[in-house]
Amino acid sequence: MKIFQREQRSLFGEILDWMLTPLLLLWPVSLALTWLVAQGLANKPFDRALEYNAHALAQLVTVQGDKAQFNLPQPASEILRADESDIVYYQVVSPTGEFLSGERDLPRPPPPEDERPLSGEVRLRDAELRGIEIRVASIWVRVPLPGAPAALVQVAETREKRSVLATEIIKGVMLPQFVILPLAVLLVWLALARGIQPLSLLEERIRARKPDDLSPLDHKAVPLEVAPLVDSVNDLLGRLSDSLATQKRFLADAAHQLKTPLAGLRMQADLAQREGTSTEELKRSLQQIGRSSIRATHTVNQLLALARAEGSGTALARQPVDLARLVIEVVRDCVPRALDKHIDLGYEGAEPGAPGVWMEGNPTLLKELARNLLDNAINYTPSRPGAPGVITARVLADTFGHVLLLQVEDSGPGVPLAERELVFRPFYRVLGNDADGSGLGLPIVLEIARQHSATVQLEDAHPGQVPPGARFSVQFPAHPPLPAA
Repeated sequence: MKIFQREQRSLFGEILDWMLTPLLLLWPVSLALTWLVAQGLANKPFDRALEYNAHALAQLVTVQGDKAQFNLPQPASEILRADESDIVYYQVVSPTGEFLSGERDLPRPPPPEDERPLSGEVRLRDAELRGIEIRVASIWVRVPLPGAPAALVQVAETREKRSVLATEIIKGVMLPQFVILPLAVLLVWLALARGIQPLSLLEERIRARKPDDLSPLDHKAVPLEVAPLVDSVNDLLGRLSDSLATQKRFLADAAHQLKTPLAGLRMQADLAQREGTSTEELKRSLQQIGRSSIRATHTVNQLLALARAEGSGTALARQPVDLARLVIEVVRDCVPRALDKHIDLGYEGAEPGAPGVWMEGNPTLLKELARNLLDNAINYTPSRPGAPGVITARVLADTFGHVLLLQVEDSGPGVPLAERELVFRPFYRVLGNDADGSGLGLPIVLEIARQHSATVQLEDAHPGQVPPGARFSVQFPAHPPLPAA
């Protein structure tokens, strides 16, 4: 199957196309408008000359007896026809329609309306005579005869002078455009090249960076339009830096935490391999190897859980979760370990499917959060036969405030006030306590809570009592009530 990829386009070429294409499209329109304007400008002076000649001929229409006559002196006739470029025609028609002088086949205009006599007003029009285009000026002349209509005087000429003048005007306008247009294209090209130069400088700065340089780019050194792009790149660099820092921290933590159990495994293996080792000593060595392997496995699982929690901001999908049902499942999983330590582990609070126990979250991470809280409580709650420790998990729903609360309460020694912030740091252990653990459970809880926009609070479970116990509270934003699954 052939995959068609979209052709990569140049930003320079794209902008140049959008700038030059309208210019090239408007240029023919400009030429057409120039032609029309030139025609109008060329007609005006010659139209005035035609009007003048029409008025001059109208003054030669006289009345002798009861008839209109037209007498054109020879010098006037020569002046009228003295034109090197055009042929001048004229026509005089009596009020009765009788041809008096000039060209007989010169087209006549329609007669004037009786209500609106046009005596003394010159009308201009375009016409055709013997297949030649002409410009005609006509005037109706009132004669001093009782009840007689107006006589018609027309003067016409060919359009050669007008075409020549219009052509000269167009040449005077168009020829500079043939020079200006390439110059404009060149100037646009240079201006655009100068405008995108900051992008080239930005590219050079990025290429000159070292692979380990993830510092933000200076968005003030780029044009305003490119600043959002630079800010997005800076945001990506920041997230990449956080991801690399998480990976480095994970590798360092893993190396640090696995060093002790692996060294213990090696030492116990060396002891077991010595000559003369008794069966009892061999069993003890094997038991130590088993405990060290369990501790190493637990530490690796904790490190992987922390890495998954820190890097799961966008990678893991979220869905509606019944927190009460989820916590009950985790409590059931932890019951065997609690029984081994003679601890009374139980659940109280909202029932699964009850209103207000739903939230948006990742079930895997939320189970990890609840399991780490319960494991922490089991590790630090002392117990013995006849005097068992007590651990209670709760899910409380506030349907009015849209708040969902997960609590894990124990009867252990509690956490001193000065150390309540420190216990959420990786690998921190409360001094004077021999409980087994890697110091990663609570940092995992804090990170998963942060991923779900929740807050974690640590306080005494029974203030004023000895031991006071500890209560961990995780407050989640609740989801609108959903039907039970």
